[in-house]
Amino acid sequence: MTDKLKLYADIVGWDVIDQLHQLVTPLKGIRVVHVNSTREGGGVAEILNKLVPLKRELGIDVTWEVITGKEEFFKCTKSFHNALQGNKVEVPESLLKAYEQTNAENAEKLRSTLETADIVFIHDPQPVPLLTFCPDRKGKWIWRCHIDVSRPYRAVWKYLRNFIEHYDASVFSLSSFARPLPHTQYLIPPSIDPLSEKNRELDEREIHTIVSELGIDLSRQIMLQVSRYDRFKDPVGVIHAYRLTKKFIPTLQLVLAGGEATDDPESRTVLDEVRIAANEDEDIHILLLPADAHRTINALQRAADVVLQKSIREGFGLTVTEAMWKGKPVIGGDTGGIRIQVVNHHTGFLVKAPEGAALRARYLLFHRDKLQEMGRKARTFVKDNFLLTRHLREYLTMMVSLTHGGGDRIVLG
Repeated sequence: MTDKLKLYADIVGWDVIDQLHQLVTPLKGIRVVHVNSTREGGGVAEILNKLVPLKRELGIDVTWEVITGKEEFFKCTKSFHNALQGNKVEVPESLLKAYEQTNAENAEKLRSTLETADIVFIHDPQPVPLLTFCPDRKGKWIWRCHIDVSRPYRAVWKYLRNFIEHYDASVFSLSSFARPLPHTQYLIPPSIDPLSEKNRELDEREIHTIVSELGIDLSRQIMLQVSRYDRFKDPVGVIHAYRLTKKFIPTLQLVLAGGEATDDPESRTVLDEVRIAANEDEDIHILLLPADAHRTINALQRAADVVLQKSIREGFGLTVTEAMWKGKPVIGGDTGGIRIQVVNHHTGFLVKAPEGAALRARYLLFHRDKLQEMGRKARTFVKDNFLLTRHLREYLTMMVSLTHGGGDRIVLG
């Protein structure tokens, strides 16, 4: 038993850790590879940064590879992202060629690793064609989709489906995201790591120091949204909700805290739109944080009075999970993975428009006892459902199923 696993046991209990050891027994000796398009920025990279080391702690031989590409490649994959989440996006043939060529080049570099692995996890659309360029693969390949694909633009989904259908399995975060495919599909929601810099406990002095250094007045109410600068996160709508709330609470401040992902070429444009919408309001703090600003985000979420995640499309929304873990009820967009985290009127509120977000923010700010009660429920809900150990348990179960599914039964040690 490693020291790190003992720390998890202090949070989730020894039974959970014992179950992980039982599940990993049939997987001893296998080689696992995860592939995505960025090592930092965004929820996928954050999950892999925690999930991969924990798999190693359990004795699995696992590596994490990141594909590289030029501007045209990431323009194409950003178009895919927007189209899969429902926007009608026509992707030029030139970008599709760049997309396939980039995957061919990456497959050439990674072929020996990918073709000899027992299990390969391909995350999101960026590396999907890699399977096509690995004809002599040995193991099982799994496509892990982190995006809300409940209503994809059909032309783009049809194009990508031609690659995805050859995988051995797919993983989606919610049942509503699953698509008709000729292989087994698994439902595994994402998770947070309670021991990470972003989620570990902070004392009040550290919170005060970090937040004050950002120019935020801790003696006044704070409304917060943490997310990438992406139109699907609706940061401009958050500004509108803040202004409606401020009419009733003049001392309110808004903090928009986010960063840029290396695989998202649109974030700078969205950030400019947010600054224009803020119109130099001194009480709107627009923070562009580096990818490793985990402790800063932790402190902001703990200092906030009201936390929003007013997405109009959302694969899951780990910032919701993070805030709830810190005892904050979240006002979230009624979409995607936010719906399975925010239990309306219990762990937070689901809203569709800035007016609804403002109404719920006002309610929480004027009813502190209710805010605290909902916050306690939110933390318990995350502990029971969305911590890394549950995520890992379900991944291990799926891996055992895929590698030992042909037998009459699977014996866990």
